[in-house]
Amino acid sequence: MTKTLRLLVVALVACGLLAAPATAYADTLADAAPTPVLAWSGCGDGFECATAAVPLDYRRPRGRTIDLAVIKLPAADRARRIGTLFVNFGGPGPSGVDRLRARAKWPWLFSDELRARFDLVAWDSRGAANSTAVRCFATSEEQQEYFASFPAMPGGAEAEPAFYAASRDLADRCQDQAGDLLPHTSSVNTARDLDLLRRAVGDAKLTYHGISYGTHIGAIYANLFPGRVRALAMDGTMDFQGSATGHGGAGRKLPVDTRQDVSTGIADTFGQFLSQCAAAGPRCAFSGGDVHAKWSTLAERVRRGPVTITVDGRSVTYDYTALIATAADLSKPDGWPDLADTLQRLYQAPESAFRTAAATYPDNGTEAFNAIQCADSLVPREEATYSRLAVSEDERVPYFGRIGVFDMMSCAYWPSSAVQPYTGPWNRPTANPVLVINTRFDPSTPLAGAVDGMRELADARLLVVEGAGHSTMYVHSTCAEKVKRDYLIGGKLPAEGATCGIDAGPFG
Repeated sequence: MTKTLRLLVVALVACGLLAAPATAYADTLADAAPTPVLAWSGCGDGFECATAAVPLDYRRPRGRTIDLAVIKLPAADRARRIGTLFVNFGGPGPSGVDRLRARAKWPWLFSDELRARFDLVAWDSRGAANSTAVRCFATSEEQQEYFASFPAMPGGAEAEPAFYAASRDLADRCQDQAGDLLPHTSSVNTARDLDLLRRAVGDAKLTYHGISYGTHIGAIYANLFPGRVRALAMDGTMDFQGSATGHGGAGRKLPVDTRQDVSTGIADTFGQFLSQCAAAGPRCAFSGGDVHAKWSTLAERVRRGPVTITVDGRSVTYDYTALIATAADLSKPDGWPDLADTLQRLYQAPESAFRTAAATYPDNGTEAFNAIQCADSLVPREEATYSRLAVSEDERVPYFGRIGVFDMMSCAYWPSSAVQPYTGPWNRPTANPVLVINTRFDPSTPLAGAVDGMRELADARLLVVEGAGHSTMYVHSTCAEKVKRDYLIGGKLPAEGATCGIDAGPFG
């Protein structure tokens, strides 16, 4: 384009006679907010910490502020430093600060080269952990007692009324205790927070690594600030529209994880667990005999009555709901040998009386999960819908179908003023393309949803990792890490249809 033609285009855009390119779009609410000042100070093990003040309500950008806890691991090679790599580990709800502190030096997640070239920065999302947090209880003791007695996911219709009542009560408590925060905890606002943090560290464009639910934040950012995308690596990717509003009105008919078909993702990954266990032989404790038949026998037995086993000198009792929840916990392949050991112990144990072990909740992760997830997604509001789907989904996906129905039940009762999902568009052309990564068998973000999410974005490329588990945070792949590293450092995308192998299977 000649200089004269460029000037003509600029003039036409300014006059409103020609539409501005999508990359020129930027969210005006965030742009009106002041840039936070980050006063970094050492906080141990080479990390630096700071607090960022951001608007509670972006419609009042210079009004009341809330605090975000931020942590940084400075780039190891300052002479070759590119900028900041912002990381969101997903959830939503857990502390990003704590997770970066624990995981920044995992070589399969952040190689030496990545840590040399970028400051790694994470933060606790609004509503969570050490940021201004949603707290639905007056004291931590009250919180722990409440969740220790919270009804388990109902395994049958007889348990549903108590589960519904408790889920409604939790929503009411959160509204009573944190009603001023709830309308502002959506990922739309977190994406705006992220742009303020980008400005605060002095980067002209965003370099971002979103994992699991962090991909939802990345997709929203890509559409609120398309011209500010330097590189977005999305690992364990969602169907973004499906999660927010559903397709074709599904948001008011199906719960989030039902329309995302997470139950099939769990079932397919559990199938991989059983197959790999059988192939591992003695290295897998559950491998003797026909593993599929053993699982069916165990599940039906525990459905009839609970079973108790001894673990580390203490008795642990599993009813049917606990068994299914344990079997569905497949995100970390490193934990599959322990799962196999548990299933074998249960398979061999005599039937026993049921005893309940109390759980503790030392942080606000449950409240933050609901505050963010319920803000981000439309869901059905009628209990009868959930009761009907529990039956039909368990028929469609045996054992695991009802998990996708009930796992966000409090959202059905969430105050409507706090339900603020991003509704699109999802396909604004970005300044640079997006990298999408997903494992072949992912129990939390199924590959089919990642493909849908990739297609919703204007310019994205998919890398499939030929393994089972949730994202490359847990499925180790030197190949995938190199693809991600080359993209984040130099903008290089993998070839169309590219795949990567994993470093080792869960049973060696």
